[in-house]
Amino acid sequence: MPDLFDENLKLGAPLADRMRPADFKDYIGQDHILAKDKILRRAIEADKLFSMILWGPPGSGKTTLARLIANKTKSFFQPFSAVTSGIGDVRKALDEAKDRKKFHQQKTVLFVDEIHHFNKTQQDAFLPAVEDGTIILIGATTENPSFQVNAPLLSRARVFHLRELSEEDIIRILKNAIRDKDRGYGKFKIRIDDAAIKHFARLCEGDARDAYNALELAISTAKSDKSGTIKITLADAEDAIQGKFIRYDKSSDGHFDAISALHKSVRASDIDASLHYLARMLEAGEEPLYILRRLMRAASEDIGLADPQALILAAATREAISFMGMPEANDAIAELTIYLARAPKSRAVDSAYAAALDDVKNNRLDPVPLDIRNAPTKMMKNFGFGKGYQPYGKKDHRPENLHKKKYWQES
Repeated sequence: MPDLFDENLKLGAPLADRMRPADFKDYIGQDHILAKDKILRRAIEADKLFSMILWGPPGSGKTTLARLIANKTKSFFQPFSAVTSGIGDVRKALDEAKDRKKFHQQKTVLFVDEIHHFNKTQQDAFLPAVEDGTIILIGATTENPSFQVNAPLLSRARVFHLRELSEEDIIRILKNAIRDKDRGYGKFKIRIDDAAIKHFARLCEGDARDAYNALELAISTAKSDKSGTIKITLADAEDAIQGKFIRYDKSSDGHFDAISALHKSVRASDIDASLHYLARMLEAGEEPLYILRRLMRAASEDIGLADPQALILAAATREAISFMGMPEANDAIAELTIYLARAPKSRAVDSAYAAALDDVKNNRLDPVPLDIRNAPTKMMKNFGFGKGYQPYGKKDHRPENLHKKKYWQES
């Protein structure tokens, strides 16, 4: 029986790195772009690569896919980190690629991990080499390329969106690691409860790296019994992974996706979904007043005069947040969220203002009618300002060219 803590295992790469597949048959997930009939799979296997951006959440397999491409291509594969490299490193890599193409007739696949960390100037440096075929650029990013990758570079690359792995995918990955005798724990006697594996799969939220790390920690810290068997129970799994880390970056897509989902759930009167997205943001540390601003907008935009109390309650909730602070004000925000989701909906106010705004922006703005202008001086009165003003009645007070327009419609 080999020693679980032998020097080879101690000094070796982490489990997540050791278990990277070298072939498509071992790659789990992303069938929507890597099934046999998909263009990316065909291009890789035929070694007919093109520049691309791999966009996906952490642990979805971007770097693994890039390394798989390295194993399949005849081009020179050069990994590059945008986190640790600067413009000087970029120019050096491009010069080497030019020499490689000129003297060895070999193309270079340049893999840029975390490409969103490069600024505009650094990204622009790749353009000539991509255009003349000196390099095939593969960029990996967790951020939306629409906002983080320059438009000229984006237009010369295909974007492939990798998705979070499912719980079933993670379970398969972990079981493979336990069985694998060369890269995983197949040489050891390990008995792990199904509940423990499911716990890892559920709490890692589609991140294979997190799941591998949790499994590795659980096994490396476990004690074997007299027969040399290492047992991993649900309790061991819970101890290894501790509390779930809620992935939420206040400056990235998850932030905007979550607030949009909250607003749309309130608009659809879906109380449970509204509470889910509220809790998701608050527990991740989102600024409560940011959430409240969107809820206030929902109160006026989607409810309006169908229930004027909605906006009043939203304003009162702001006071409650200021007075109580967080997390004590959680229930106050939840109360507002439920109220707004339950409230009758009307976009009449929003539509009326939008119609008026359209005229202001796109039609001639004739002068304010004289009879409703202020007349604080005798001269202004002599010019007819305020003349004939009647405080009541059905007169249209807009400029004459807009008299036929109708903004307000009762819902």
